[in-house]
Amino acid sequence: MDKTERINGTGLERLRDKIDEIDQRLVDLLAARKEIVNRVVAEKKAANLPVYHPAREEDIISARRDQARQAGIDPDHIEELFRLIMRQSRLVQTGHMASLGLKPGEKILIVGGFGGMGGYFAKAFTDAGCTVRLMGRKQWPDVETLCEGVGLAIVSVPIESTLDTIYRLGPYLPENAVLADVTSIKQAPVAAMLKAHKGPVIGLHPLFGPTTSSLDKQIIVTTPGRDQKACQWVIDQFAAWGAVIVMSDPKEHDDIMGIVQALRHFATFAFGGFLMEKKVRLSRTLEFSSPIYRLELAMVGRLFAQSASLYAEIIFASEKRRNLIKDYIASIGKYIDMLDSDDKDGFMEEFTRTADWFGSFSEQAMRESSFLIDKLIERF
Repeated sequence: MDKTERINGTGLERLRDKIDEIDQRLVDLLAARKEIVNRVVAEKKAANLPVYHPAREEDIISARRDQARQAGIDPDHIEELFRLIMRQSRLVQTGHMASLGLKPGEKILIVGGFGGMGGYFAKAFTDAGCTVRLMGRKQWPDVETLCEGVGLAIVSVPIESTLDTIYRLGPYLPENAVLADVTSIKQAPVAAMLKAHKGPVIGLHPLFGPTTSSLDKQIIVTTPGRDQKACQWVIDQFAAWGAVIVMSDPKEHDDIMGIVQALRHFATFAFGGFLMEKKVRLSRTLEFSSPIYRLELAMVGRLFAQSASLYAEIIFASEKRRNLIKDYIASIGKYIDMLDSDDKDGFMEEFTRTADWFGSFSEQAMRESSFLIDKLIERF
C-alpha cells in the first residue's frame, strides 16, 4: 500500500465497495438475462425457429454502441462485451436445441458413420431422437436391410469413394428418402445422386470438422438437387441446431471452394514446406515477430497439425482445382523478373492496382485483423 492509499484509505475502500456492489448487480442482471434466454429457447423449440438470428444480433449491437456513446463509454468496448454475452447466450440455446428433432423417430442412415464426420452427424441425429443406422465397408452385405424405411441417407465417405458409394447405395433407398452427401465438392456428387436415386436429393458441405463442440454459427453450404420441399426439413434441422445455412448451386460452390479451400491450403502447405527446406528456426523467428506474423505462422502450423489425407482430398479433389493451383504457381513466376531487375516501381504499380481491386474490403480486413491481433497480444 503506497502513501496516498494509506492517507485516503477510508475513501478508497468505500469506492471499492461501491464497485463490488455494481459488479454484483451486473452478475445478477446476467443471471436474469439467462432466465429470459431459457424462455426464448422454449419459444424457439415450440416454433422450430433457428438459434442464430443475425439481423437481431446486429440490431442489438448497433443499439448498445449508440447507448455507449451517449454514456461516454468506448463503443468498441461495449460491442466486444455484448458479443461475448450473446455468444454465451447462443451456446446455451444451442445446447438446449441440440435435442430438438424436427422429425423425432425418423430413420437416418449414415454411410461412413464410423468415421469422424459421419459419427458427428450420427450423434447429432441420435440426440435429436432419430433412429440412426451406421454403415461402413463391412455392412454392405446388409445394405438392403439398412436402407429399409429410411427418411434420410447421408453419404460421408472420402471424396474418392463418394461417387461409387452413391451409385451402389441409390438402388436400395426408398423413393421418398432424402439422399445427401457431405463432401467438399458438389457438382459430381449431386449429379451422381440425381442419377442413382429417383427421390429428393440435396448436397451438403459442412465447413467444420468433427471435433466441433457446437454448431453455433458453423456454416453448412447446401446445394439443391431435386425436390427442395422434401429436403427442407434437413436444412431446417441444421438451422435449429444453430448452424448458418448458405445456399449455392453446385458449380458456384465448387468454384468458390477452389479458392477458399484448395488454393488457400496449398499456398499454406507450400509456405510451410519452404520454411522446412530453409531449416528456419520457428521458435527464434517468434522472438522477433510481430503479432501478425505469429498469427500467420499459427495458421501454417495449424494445417500441419491435422491430417495429410484430409488436405490431399481437398486439394486434389478435381482437375479444375489442380489447374487453378497451377495457374497460381505460374502467376508467382511472373514476379521473378521484377526481383531480378530490382523493379521497385513495378512492384508499387502492381501493389496499387491490386489494392484498388480489393477496394473497401481492405478497410474491413484491417479492422478484423486488428481485433485478432489485439486478442493475440492479450493471450501472449
